[in-house]
Amino acid sequence: MPKRVQRRFAHIVLGVGAIGAAAAYWVGRRRGGDVLAIEQYDLGHGLGASEDHSRIIRHAYHSADYTALTGPSYAMFEAVQERTGLALITRTGGIDIGIGADGEVMVASYQAALAAAGHDCTVLDSAELRRRQPQWHLPEDAIAVYQADSGILDIRKVNAAHIALARQDGVEFLDRTAVQRIESEADRVLVVTDRGTFSADTLSVCAGSWTPTALNGLDVRVPITLTHEQVTYWSTPHLREFAPDRFGVWIYHGPQATYYGFPVYGEAATKAGRDVSGRVVTQETRSWEPDEGNRDDLTAFMARHLPDALGPELMTKACVYDLTPDRNFILDTVPGHPRIALFVGAGHAAKFAGLVGDILADLACDGGTEREIAAFRMDRPAITDPGYPTDFGFSAAMSTSGP
Repeated sequence: MPKRVQRRFAHIVLGVGAIGAAAAYWVGRRRGGDVLAIEQYDLGHGLGASEDHSRIIRHAYHSADYTALTGPSYAMFEAVQERTGLALITRTGGIDIGIGADGEVMVASYQAALAAAGHDCTVLDSAELRRRQPQWHLPEDAIAVYQADSGILDIRKVNAAHIALARQDGVEFLDRTAVQRIESEADRVLVVTDRGTFSADTLSVCAGSWTPTALNGLDVRVPITLTHEQVTYWSTPHLREFAPDRFGVWIYHGPQATYYGFPVYGEAATKAGRDVSGRVVTQETRSWEPDEGNRDDLTAFMARHLPDALGPELMTKACVYDLTPDRNFILDTVPGHPRIALFVGAGHAAKFAGLVGDILADLACDGGTEREIAAFRMDRPAITDPGYPTDFGFSAAMSTSGP
């Protein structure tokens, strides 16, 4: 007996975080609004990876696979800024700091990747970095790469803008709706939910840490490790010293851990976090309560290197990373299911949200894209080989990169 389908659309987007909202907008523009976007929680909820005021946006990356996309990504956000009048990007400049020989390797990889995309950068030794930003307390063997276009992406405004523009173009949103399974057929895709079954010519799955659950019904293996992550805001008394015109975004690539942070933005407070805590969770065991060990480690780092950024803790917010074994994106049509496209952000995708939405529109409407996304295919060994060694810190990529 054929399934009772509530409605048919040209396209369905599953998940309305940063990526799904962008996909709904860009596909909707091409499909005349004949798009349904399904979200299991309220739109704009704080249970995923797209909440909070700020994300780092930057050209600086370890690999040309990413720097090839950063310029178009900025352009996509600027197009939305133009259409809405909202300020989405605040350029502050940004630094990536390394230590000793490992730092030199890191800087060389960033220089090479930036040069491949035609982006300028400046290498700073410890003394020059402290001269430019005396807020830092750094060892003598610190080295950094500075890139002037780095800054803050207001992720909540980005998501809200994409949703508003998509609605303006006729896209429909269905929130508080749980997807039970996806069924892939020769001429359509069915999305079975707790509010009925919907069909479409094509489907984009943008479910983040819920990806394995979202793919129920398909014989697809997507190896994703979930980790508990968090950021802390401190009500520093030194607001002027950490204002965006005096202090930019930063990433500190230490020997044992990577940390990142922001100037004062969104709150009268500084913000920082540790990248990849190492605390593996599941959707059932994840917690919104701060991890005390993580917070203590981050606070100790800040006390050593940015002591004036500290103050009374304003808040600590938790989220979950969706990590692929090589920490690279998945951006591809699903093997065996050419009508279904999948994106997994591996914990660093917000800065690419608008562009990824446009690429998903390419896959949905054109069956392919001219963007260089071969590195993110689903048939690469990191996804297909169960024995592939995990590298959540990009160290393998950096060790093989050169000027």
